[in-house]
Amino acid sequence: MRILTFVLALLVALPAAAADRMTLLLDWYVNPDHGPIIIAKEKGFFADEGLDVEVVAPADPSAPPKLVAAGKADLAVSYQPQIHLQVAEGLPLKRVGTLIASPLNCLMVKDDGPVKTIADLKGRKVGYSVAGVEEAQMRAVLSRHGLTMDDIEMVNVNWSLAPSVMSGQVDAVIGAYRNVELHQMEIEGVKGRCFFIEEEGMPSYDELIYVANPELMDKAKIVRFLAATERATQYIVNHPEESFEIYAGTAPELNDELNKRSWADTIRRFALRPAALDHGRYARFEEFLKENGLIETIRPVSDLAIDVSVQ
Repeated sequence: MRILTFVLALLVALPAAAADRMTLLLDWYVNPDHGPIIIAKEKGFFADEGLDVEVVAPADPSAPPKLVAAGKADLAVSYQPQIHLQVAEGLPLKRVGTLIASPLNCLMVKDDGPVKTIADLKGRKVGYSVAGVEEAQMRAVLSRHGLTMDDIEMVNVNWSLAPSVMSGQVDAVIGAYRNVELHQMEIEGVKGRCFFIEEEGMPSYDELIYVANPELMDKAKIVRFLAATERATQYIVNHPEESFEIYAGTAPELNDELNKRSWADTIRRFALRPAALDHGRYARFEEFLKENGLIETIRPVSDLAIDVSVQ
């Protein structure tokens, strides 16, 4: 009995094993797209994997992949279209997991506006935020309807996508998120409508991914990170209302109508198997970028993305 008491006392006295620290840089301020990350942290799923994950919203949305490439953070949330371009530019990055497994980007118009079909864009203005990929996406969409980029006027509206449509500054915007801007417009009393780019000539892709520096990453820690976010995704699917309450409880600004509607609309977009890699999807998008002159050489998928769960 004395021996057992001594052993128990010794175990209590021993310090708990320290959790492995990780830094994750978001692509933007916290929003429903980040649901599995927030739930994994709040429900203790990261802790269960022996991880202490610091989640950081960036001051500059373009900075996270560059900071990860420079070894300043372990992971960043980024976009599949961007990693193709970043790797082509020489950044040491690879996709190591998926957060949102389908396109969110859409071509958005006012429901009662003059654009009823894509052919109606002839002679009209289309707003965009990010040059390059969004212009290539627009070119692909137009070509299916007998139009070219010369038939429209592209207008840089920065990140003011929904307001530029509602105000009539432009007739449509490319780059609006179907799970956010459509709800934003409706809440403000203007009904919008989306043309889904993956139904209009664009190859499908992963909207949001996790990227790491393959030369510096700790593969085992990333496997545990993805296991925690997979568990969180399953929790969200099984408990959508409760999970929203957890998410909204992390900051007052998240507990509003836009976040509530967007949350419900985003659940079906989360990657159920975040580590899994669709090689064909990355190969097809690489070909698309080459055809549109955004990259000079088609790289093998292994240069762009890996499945860290494969031994």
